[in-house]
This record gives sequence, C-alpha cells and structure tokens, in this order.
Amino acid sequence: MELINNLVKNFKKEFNKDIDAKTEVYFAPGRVNLIGEHIDYNGGKVFPTALDFGTYAVLKKRDDKVFRMYSENFKDLGIIEFNLDLLKNTEKDDWANYPKGIIKTFLDAGYRIDSGFDVLFFGNIPNGAGLSSSASIEVLTTVILKNLFNLNISMIDMVKLSQKTENEFIGVNCGIMDQFAIGMGKKDHAILLDCETLEYAYAPFVLKDASIVIANTNKRRGLGESKYNERRASCEAALEDLKAAGLKINSLCDMDSETFESMKHSIKSEEAIPRVRHAVSENLRVLEAMKSLKSGDIEAFGKLMNASHLSLKNDYEVTGFELDSLVEAAWTEPGTIGSRMTGAGFGGCTVSLVQNDKLDSFITNVGKKYFDTTGLKATFYIGNPGDGAKKLGDY
Repeated sequence: MELINNLVKNFKKEFNKDIDAKTEVYFAPGRVNLIGEHIDYNGGKVFPTALDFGTYAVLKKRDDKVFRMYSENFKDLGIIEFNLDLLKNTEKDDWANYPKGIIKTFLDAGYRIDSGFDVLFFGNIPNGAGLSSSASIEVLTTVILKNLFNLNISMIDMVKLSQKTENEFIGVNCGIMDQFAIGMGKKDHAILLDCETLEYAYAPFVLKDASIVIANTNKRRGLGESKYNERRASCEAALEDLKAAGLKINSLCDMDSETFESMKHSIKSEEAIPRVRHAVSENLRVLEAMKSLKSGDIEAFGKLMNASHLSLKNDYEVTGFELDSLVEAAWTEPGTIGSRMTGAGFGGCTVSLVQNDKLDSFITNVGKKYFDTTGLKATFYIGNPGDGAKKLGDY
C-alpha cells in the first residue's frame, strides 16, 4: 500500500495535479516459464506463471487527444508526449512506444479511444532479467484502455493485440506466452498453455513453504538469436524428414518417446536427432509437471525441472557455461527443490524453487559459487505465483 501511495504522490507531482485529484491505479505482473522450453514452436506446451511483482500505472484521463507518459524507471527521459492523431514508432519516444503501439493497435482493430491521459509507470521487474517487462507494460495498457473507455473486449483478445503490437509496431517476432501469462495469470496457479491453439488449463501452484527464485547470470547473450534460428530450422527440417518417412504428425511434439526411438533413423541430420529428442521429452515433462502439481507433489515437479535443464544442456545445447554454473550451484544447496535455465538460453536467467527457510543461505552460497566459477555476479529475485493484469482501484 505504501508503494501505491508513493506512486500516486509522485504522479501528482510530475503532472502538477491537485493534491485531492482522483487517480486510477493499475497493475500487470512479470512472468516466468517454469518448464517447457524451446518447444512452443515444435507444437509443445509451456507452463508459465505470473509473478507477484510487475508494472504499476497511475493515471488520469484528459479532455484532449494528448498522451503524457512518465516512467520512474527512466526518469532522465522526462515526460514523453504524443497525440492520438499521430501514433508512430519513433526512436525518441523510447519505452513509450510500447503503450503507444497498444493504443494504435486498438484503434486499428476498431475500438473507440477518443481522448488521451496522463500516466506514470513504475516497474519492479528488473530490466533485462528475461521476466518480460515489455509484455507487462503492453498488457497493462490494454487493461487501462478497456477500463477508461468502457471497451467490450476479452482478456484473450487483449493478449492477442498485445502480441500483435510487439510483432508489428515494435518489430519483435515474439510468441504469445509472455502476454498470455501476464493477462491470464491467477494467484497460486501456473498455466498449461498450447501456444498454437491457445487452449489452456490452470494447475494449483501453492508454495506453502517455498518461493520462486529467479537468478540472472548477467551474461550478455551475444549469438543467441542466430543459434535460436539454427535450432528452429533444424527441428523444422527433421519434421519434414519424418513426414517424408510416412509419419502422420503435424509437429514434433505429436510424438511420444517410443515413436521417436523407432523413427529417429529417418532424420537426415545427425545433429538434429538430439534436438528432436529434447522436444519430445520436454513436452512429456510438461504434462508430468501438470500431474505433479495437481497432486501437490512439489518434489516431483522439482525433479522435472532438473531433468529439463539437463535436456536443454545435452540435447538442445542452449545453456552455456554461465547458466550451467548457476544451476549446478543451486543443485548443491540444501533447500533447493529444483532448478533450471528459463528463457531462450545462452545467458539470461535460471528459475529455482527454494524452501523459504533456506532462501538467505541459497542466495549467499549460490552467488559465491557462481562468482568463484565465472567471475560474474548473479542477481537474485524472489517471487510467488500472482494474479494477472487488473485495475487495483481509485486513489
């Protein structure tokens, strides 16, 4: 509550509002994918959860067509101003291109937005930690527009428009998982999501005596994009080989392990065989993860996380020295239920489930082991499964 009161106070100061002026406050979470990596484009399912920290917005509607936006995370850029009649992606508008793009995408989709607003944003999602600060501000803006202008739109359509904004207005070819988890998040639950069909189911994810610990390797990704494209092309070629051999599948994750073992000789590239093995095995781990959470077996879930990391390391080869060092340090710590890389790989973050009474020693010891091994300092963030994007109230 103190955070919100401070943000309201700062909003009134930045925008010279009367101390008694009524404002509206909104929130959208960050997200982390718990298991199911590099299989969304192979027809597999992902298993993200929304987190209990994210992006806040304090705002007041205006009577004209002007938008004025200020971020406490980028104070040096000051207030960024633009008009409803001219919504273009411009370099000088920096981070504000994300909410601006959402406004344009809504207008293009036929929704009526007839005035601007003054807004202050603040995010406690660490920039560059791979917890999706961009998708958070996108989905947050959709919730603002829906409420301010009484728009008749479902959260799933808001999620789709958020992804469209990132693809077409921002120019980043992202999938839909981030926006979906942020929009559809549910406290104490994870989401089993098919990114192709958007079929989804919630699984109870109640961490009574444990927390999610996200650790950033603080290693720059470098060649990640080209290696990602290479892995993807390799999987697509293998799928064509399998189809040519008579296998009736639409995606690699349509196979079970037995089918893969009996058909892997049809894959022409030796290098592609372990890639396909990862896709098949990871999808099965995701389905097992759903079962383990439904039965409340968090220990089994942790073991699946560990196995996921080994598959990403040995078969898909997307981890690298830093991620492996961080995960292996976590595995040696008392209180670690499970740990794996999360995200694209080649740097970025790990996600661990850690018993609450061991959190302090986990962060200290894993941080020291990681530094001794790599010379890099990891950054740690503690979270829990939280709700999706929503209006918090009037203040």
